[in-house]
Amino acid sequence: MCSGRVDLDFVLRAFSNGMDGVFLGGCRLNECNYITQGNYDALNMVLLCRKIMEHIGLNPERLSIEFMSAGEGIRFAEVANDFATKVKGLGPLGTGEGIDKEELKSKLAEIRKLVPYIKVMKNEKLGTRLKNIEEYDILFTNEEIDRLFREVVSYYIDPDKCTACMICGRRCPVEAIASVKNQVHVIDQEKCIKCGTCFEVCPLQFGAVTKISGKPVPPPLPEEKRTIVRKAREKKLLEAIESPC
Repeated sequence: MCSGRVDLDFVLRAFSNGMDGVFLGGCRLNECNYITQGNYDALNMVLLCRKIMEHIGLNPERLSIEFMSAGEGIRFAEVANDFATKVKGLGPLGTGEGIDKEELKSKLAEIRKLVPYIKVMKNEKLGTRLKNIEEYDILFTNEEIDRLFREVVSYYIDPDKCTACMICGRRCPVEAIASVKNQVHVIDQEKCIKCGTCFEVCPLQFGAVTKISGKPVPPPLPEEKRTIVRKAREKKLLEAIESPC
C-alpha cells in the first residue's frame, strides 16, 4: 500500500487504542512507484501529527517515518529496532508524559473528531512537496497548531433563513443535522465534525448556514418552535381568521 494512503486518523486511532509508538515506512522520496509521490503526503501528515501530539502533551518521538527501498532489508531491521528501543525508553503512552489515561483518551477523541476540519484547514500545506530537510521543522509551527484548535470554526443554521430544503441533512457525512420536512434544521454540535459540507451545499439564495469562530454557537431552536409556516399556508390561515365561518 502506498504510504500516502495512511490517513491522519489511522495514526490517531492507533494511539487511541493504546499503541506506544507508530512507525511508517515508505519508498524513497522522488522514487514513487505510483508517480503520485504519495510519500510526500505521508511525510507532511506525519509532520502535522507530530505537532498535534505536542499540542496535547504527547512526545512526538512516538511517531516516526522513514524512507527506504524494498531491497534495504538490513537497514529496515536496524531502523525498526532503533525505533522500538526508543519507544520502550519513553514508557507506556501517556504515562511517560505524566498524562492521566482517561484525560489522554478524551483528548485523542476530540482531535479525531476534528480530523476532517484539520485536513480542510491545512490542505494546502499537506500538499506541499518539501525539497530540503531543513523545511521539515518549519512546515507546521506550534503557534500555528495552537491557533488551529483555538479558533475552531462551528456551523449554525439560522432559523430565520432555513427553508427546510433538507439538502444539508442529506449531505452531512455524519448525520449531525436534524432535518425534518417543514421544520427548521438543527446541527447537533456534539456530532458535527466541522467539515463545512453543510455550508457549501446550502443554496446561495437562502444562505442559512453560517460560520462561527471565536464565540459560542447560539442554542438550538426548541423542537416545538421549529415548524415552518409557508407563505401560502400563512395567507390561508390569516384569511380564515379574518373571515370565520
